[in-house]
Parts: sequence; structure tokens; C-alpha cells
Amino acid sequence: MDDTPVPADDPKPQGKGRPTPKRRDAEGSRRQPVSAPKDRKEAYRQMRAKQAAQRDRARQGMLAGDERYLPARDKGPARKLARDWVDARRLPSQYFLPFSLLILLATWVPWPIEIRAAVLNIVIAVGWPIMMIGVLLTSVYVAWRIKRLVAEKLPNESTRGVGFYAAMRALQIRKLRFPPPQVLPGGKPVPAKK
Repeated sequence: MDDTPVPADDPKPQGKGRPTPKRRDAEGSRRQPVSAPKDRKEAYRQMRAKQAAQRDRARQGMLAGDERYLPARDKGPARKLARDWVDARRLPSQYFLPFSLLILLATWVPWPIEIRAAVLNIVIAVGWPIMMIGVLLTSVYVAWRIKRLVAEKLPNESTRGVGFYAAMRALQIRKLRFPPPQVLPGGKPVPAKK
């Protein structure tokens, strides 16, 4: 033990300035009352409520585009860049599904025989091939452009699969895309919902 006297004007304080609490007092102050369920039904009800709250929080996070809540296929800066690039443009391939529905409805309408033959001829000989060529060319262009853009802007990110991801997003109707678009056509951010 060191018996050297400590000067009165020593700037270093000695001790903590209060007594050490007894163990039972320290543990007692940390304890919280446990609200255990009364029976098994109540336990299941509490568990379902907790899971529903977690699912709702995850859903809100996904709709907001929060990376923590997105599925693995949508995570990462390369995928975000691809989403924003596709969402900022109006591409011909996004009209594939509405155009397909229009063609399908045109073939179901009970036209008179001579008009029906002309409609089917136009649909089969002109409409479908033009639509399919447009979708194919747009998909190839989008995939090529996104891979190039990711390689330029994010050199440390892998471009594997990002072109296909962007091409598939470009095929979807804008309102049905998931995660929802964060930018409007033209590149402006989507205004926050109130």
C-alpha cells in the first residue's frame, strides 16, 4: 500500500463520491415486472400481434425503399441505380402488358365474319411481331445500358444479373413495380405522401 500523502489541491478525484450499492439493491432496480400471458391463447394472441407489427413495419420500410427491408434480389447500390434509371424513363416495354390486353380483347370481340378475319390478320401478322420486337430490343438496350452505367458509376459493384433485373423491371407497369418507384419519369424524386 502506498503511504505517500496526497496534496489537497490534487486535480484527480479519489473514489466515485458515493457508496457502492448492495447487490440486492442494484439487481432490484434493474428488474422489470414480467407480464406473462395468462394462458396459451393469450400467448398466441400476443405473438400474433407482435408478428403483425413486425410485418407492418417491414411493409412500410419496403414501400419507402428502405434497404434493410428489401428482399435480397432488390438490395445493393447497383440494383438501386438500375431501379432509378428505369423508373426515370418511359420505355416501350412497359406498355407490353396493356398492349397485350388490348390485343386479347380485340380478338374476343364478336365482330362480323369479314371484320373478324381482318382483325385477326392484323393482330397476328402485324401487332404481335411489332410488340415482341419492340420488347426484345428495349430489353437488350436496357440491360446493356445498365451494365455499362453500373460499371462506370459503381466500379466495385458486380454487374452480374443487374441487366436482367433492369430489363424485367422495364417490362412491368409502373404502378405495379416493386419496390415502388422513387423517381418520376424525368428523374425528379417522387413527392412524399402525407
